Amino acid sequence: VTENTSDLEDLHLYATPREQRFRRFASLEFEGQLYMTPYDFIQAVTSDEPKRAKKWRSLSRQELNQILMETPPVWKGSSKLFRNLNEKGVISYTEYLFLLCILTKPHAGFRIAFNMFDTDGNEMVDKKEFLVLQEIFRKKNEKRERKGDEEKRAMLRLQLYGYHTSTNNVLKAEGEDLVSRSYWDTLRRSTSQALFSDLAERADDISSSLSDTTLLVHFFGKKGKAELNFEDFYRFMDNLQTEVLEIEFLSYSNGMNTISEEDFAHILLRYTNVENTSSYLENMRCRIPEEKGITFDEFRSFFQFLNNLEDFAIAMQMYNFASRSIGQDEFKRAVYVATGVKLSPHLVNTVFKIFDVDRDDQLSYKEFIGIMKDRLNRGFRVRIPI
Repeated sequence: VTENTSDLEDLHLYATPREQRFRRFASLEFEGQLYMTPYDFIQAVTSDEPKRAKKWRSLSRQELNQILMETPPVWKGSSKLFRNLNEKGVISYTEYLFLLCILTKPHAGFRIAFNMFDTDGNEMVDKKEFLVLQEIFRKKNEKRERKGDEEKRAMLRLQLYGYHTSTNNVLKAEGEDLVSRSYWDTLRRSTSQALFSDLAERADDISSSLSDTTLLVHFFGKKGKAELNFEDFYRFMDNLQTEVLEIEFLSYSNGMNTISEEDFAHILLRYTNVENTSSYLENMRCRIPEEKGITFDEFRSFFQFLNNLEDFAIAMQMYNFASRSIGQDEFKRAVYVATGVKLSPHLVNTVFKIFDVDRDDQLSYKEFIGIMKDRLNRGFRVRIPI
């Protein structure tokens, strides 16, 4: 086991918040590059801090090869993939960012994501096309370097991406405005054929110098020659969303088929900027005196809805423009029209009892949308204790 040296600890000061979180949860190192295990990734999106001492274990080439040999093919994927792999897997920093994107995207967006990588339009994604995201995410994540930071940032690039090369000339100047946008928007806006072609040339150099990962072997086989179709890609993304939700649900259910309404409120508020969470919880306790419980199907449907929050927000704004208040019936209808998701009456009632702080049986844009947008930043912020 290799302990972090003080010199490596200093790199934390030069890292972005996302880089810092990855370094804090990563537990493996191979040839200078840091990796998460599947267990580490699950911890990073469901916990505020790692459960183990902060150490990076150095993998030998033999150990890495054995891990990759045991990686199942994509057609054997399931909603227990990460839990079954546990410590037997390696996830790079770029893949960590990609997986975070998946967790907050609607199912309708999966086709867009697939088409982003399918640059030749043959309805299949190969390993080279997938590696283009390495360059896009790396450029997006670069921090403006101060004078004297060059050596530290170079060390960080080696840790996170596995090589030293500067990316300043990889993306064209027109891509510079991407820095302030989300990773998903960065991908969406970087799909021009010219830009992808430019990056694909770079991907050839990258693929020859980087080690394979669990995700690459899972998608493209041990020889890297397989191609990924949309059905398998969709199933992987859907399984990942389901797996993380199952883990969160089971952490509160204690083996039961439901979680309490109060636990549901805890989960919703844990990644938000709400300062006085106790008022929301007390409001709900008073207004739902008898516990009925939230099932996993209800729980999952609500988070599928949250992944469509932008479309729902448009519907909410239309009510606002029409000077119409949002009651439970209007809320359910707006959710279904905007997202196609049907929420149960009990779930809608519970949401109202949590967020309707002024107790007027109406839900305002401010009372709900703003708070839930924070919730979508899961994995990028430290959990707020409740």
